[in-house]
Amino acid sequence: MPENYVTSHDEKGSISISEDVINVMVTAAISEIDGVAGLSNAIGTDIAEFLGIKNSPKGVKVTSNNGRAIIDILVMVRYGYSVAQVARRVQEEVAASVEAMTGMRPVVNIHVTGIAFEKTDVKG
Repeated sequence: MPENYVTSHDEKGSISISEDVINVMVTAAISEIDGVAGLSNAIGTDIAEFLGIKNSPKGVKVTSNNGRAIIDILVMVRYGYSVAQVARRVQEEVAASVEAMTGMRPVVNIHVTGIAFEKTDVKG
C-alpha cells in the first residue's frame, strides 16, 4: 500500500512529506499539553487493525487537500480542565509545531471525545 503525502509546490519545485511523519509531529506536540488525558480511537480503527489494514496512529488523522495538511485529532480531556481551553491549546500547539517543522500551514480540527477522571484508590 503506497504511503500518502502532503505536497506543497512553489517556483523551486515541490516538497512531499509523509502523512506518517506529520502524525509523529502531532503526537509529540500533544504530549506536552496539560489537560490532555490521551488520544481516542476513530470509529473503525480497531476493525481495520484487526483486518491488517494500515491505519493512522490512534486519535490522529492526516489528509491532504490542495497541498494543505488537514489534521483531525480526537482527544480526551482530564476532568477539572476547561475543555475549550485545552482544545484551543492543542489546536494552537499542533499548528505551530507542524508549521515550524514543515513550513506548511495546516488546518487543525479538534474533536473532544470525552472526559477522563483520575483513578482513586478506595480502601474500605
